[in-house]
Amino acid sequence: MFNKFLRENKISAAILTVIRLYLGYAWFTAGLGKITGGFDASGYLKNAVANPVKGPDGNMVYGWYVNFLESFALPNIDLFNFIVPWGETLIGLGLMLGCLTTAAIVFGLVMNFSFFLAGTVSHNPTDIFLGFIILAAGFNAGKYGLDRWVVPFIRKTTKTYTEKNKAAA
Repeated sequence: MFNKFLRENKISAAILTVIRLYLGYAWFTAGLGKITGGFDASGYLKNAVANPVKGPDGNMVYGWYVNFLESFALPNIDLFNFIVPWGETLIGLGLMLGCLTTAAIVFGLVMNFSFFLAGTVSHNPTDIFLGFIILAAGFNAGKYGLDRWVVPFIRKTTKTYTEKNKAAA
């Protein structure tokens, strides 16, 4: 019942727009600040490796993530120094404009969980909670945005492409 409300109700679409704009602005300003102010993730990643999240027993909780940071992220720091600020900015733009909202929130959730796994709590739990509400709402979250036109266009284009491939086969 709640999911139907999220996915189909006009009032829900308006509430989702407010949540989407809030999260979008937060992502956009965080990313733009990193792009214009210079950004280097190496210190953050080195700290996440040196001070991993530990459980009550003192053992590392996300050893696999620390291994990922050590063996992939740090050796490819230039890639991450590009992906993080531009990813945050594009996620913010997508959410604020309501364009490819579902894709934007999926990437936003991936980044939120990445920060969370590295030990940064901050506002991530709130962002994850709001992000899952937007994700559960699907198309309705971007109804009062560019998704109103973009999603039907993509569906039509995909359908036409699929029909052409079936006819050619």
